[in-house]
Amino acid sequence: MSTLQDNTTAATNSSAVGQIGQDVLLEDAARAAAALGDVADALEGRTVLVSGGAGFLGAAMVDVLIHLNRTRFSRPVRAIVVDNFVTGVPARLQALAEDAHVEMINADVSRDFQIETPFHYAIHAAGIASPIIYRAKPLQTADVNVWGLRRMLELARAQSDLQGFLFFSTSEIYGDPDPASIPTREDYRGFVSCTGPRACYDESKRFGETLAVVYHQEFGFPIRSVRPFNVFGAGQRLDDGRIIPDLMSAAARNTPLVLHSDGRATRSFCYISDATAGFYRALLKGRPGEAYNIGNEHEVSIREVADIVAKLSGTPVTFESSQDPHYLTDNPQRRCPDLTKSRTDLEYMAHTPLHEGLGRTLKWAREVLAR
Repeated sequence: MSTLQDNTTAATNSSAVGQIGQDVLLEDAARAAAALGDVADALEGRTVLVSGGAGFLGAAMVDVLIHLNRTRFSRPVRAIVVDNFVTGVPARLQALAEDAHVEMINADVSRDFQIETPFHYAIHAAGIASPIIYRAKPLQTADVNVWGLRRMLELARAQSDLQGFLFFSTSEIYGDPDPASIPTREDYRGFVSCTGPRACYDESKRFGETLAVVYHQEFGFPIRSVRPFNVFGAGQRLDDGRIIPDLMSAAARNTPLVLHSDGRATRSFCYISDATAGFYRALLKGRPGEAYNIGNEHEVSIREVADIVAKLSGTPVTFESSQDPHYLTDNPQRRCPDLTKSRTDLEYMAHTPLHEGLGRTLKWAREVLAR
């Protein structure tokens, strides 16, 4: 095992994310594996390459593999975890440091990344998804979504026994949908600015999906794309800058829950264990070349979310203007997935009520900030 060192100051506020709160993370991995069911059997004895494995979604994918090894597989799955820690947190993977079935590599997949170990599945979860970070690092954001994906695709295409490839796209590719297209189906083409403050992320993810389709058409490549809808939960950086991490950080510190908008915009929040099961179902059951919405169909306003957290924590909700002039620029007013395709093809369903997911996240956040 290699010892990973943090090469950025971006994650300093979340350096304790790995070991502290581990009970909730392990429970979430068990919940995701249970929801995955027999579909997971395809992973037994295989090797899985995970880029962005120290990030929120990537680490959750690795957690499931480790749980399956410890509880189910007689022939363990091997995980090769790659991250450069621009936003990923080294401590998130400390629990795996002694695991004989995990190889950790500190590298930037958008540059001259090479790997000699053969693998059967690849998961490209590397990326910068936080608006406050990707707006500060627009070129790095675009690079990992385009060049990082291209390098991962070429590495995977060279494998003699590749079984599947999963690209983490985003629900942001839909932009601010027409109300007639909410809930939003996978065939909606999106209403997205190509020059706005979110464009480095939105448009590079859209082009990533173009690459995915081209590789499938040109090479018969077994790629699937997933479009996560507002996934949250234990393991997400509390300094991420998105609404639920902001609320959790404040609630865990017993300070007011600050909203920088009127709270009327809506989202459909999906707890991490539900989403992780959906991601694996897309990898293992999805149709090659296709994209799948993964999320929860329950649409709720930002103010309603804040009110739930206020009741859970006993802290008040307040309103303040953001000092960031572009805080709400190109911010979608509504976001809700149509999950018909995922239910039909993947037999996917989210099970965790919002109140429960927020409670689990707050429990984890309090454990992290108590140290």
